[in-house]
Amino acid sequence: YKVEEEIKAAMIGMLEKIEKEKILGKADVREIFRVPRVGVVAGCMVVDGIMKRNARARLIRDGVVSWEGNIGSLRRFKEDASEVREGFECGIGLENFNDIKVSDQIECYVIEKVAATEL
Repeated sequence: YKVEEEIKAAMIGMLEKIEKEKILGKADVREIFRVPRVGVVAGCMVVDGIMKRNARARLIRDGVVSWEGNIGSLRRFKEDASEVREGFECGIGLENFNDIKVSDQIECYVIEKVAATEL
């Protein structure tokens, strides 16, 4: 009986890790700024969780995901920020994307690799 458990545990250990998406936070776009040589920056209010600069993001317009990619820049006033917490305002620049509109929502997430737990 114990051998069966050990074999199962060994097989689970051999399985590839599963990619799992973890949502870090959401921000509402309140204003749009056009910055020379940078493009469009969204003036946002973080309404849930935190926004992180090296995380991935998706732009949601009218309940539909219209863009997915990386956060190009994250600023708090004139300073670069690595993360901005719920209840604070920030400027978010999306990598290679300029079609941001007021009332869009930006969702920040990371993809984690999680060990498989069952066969």
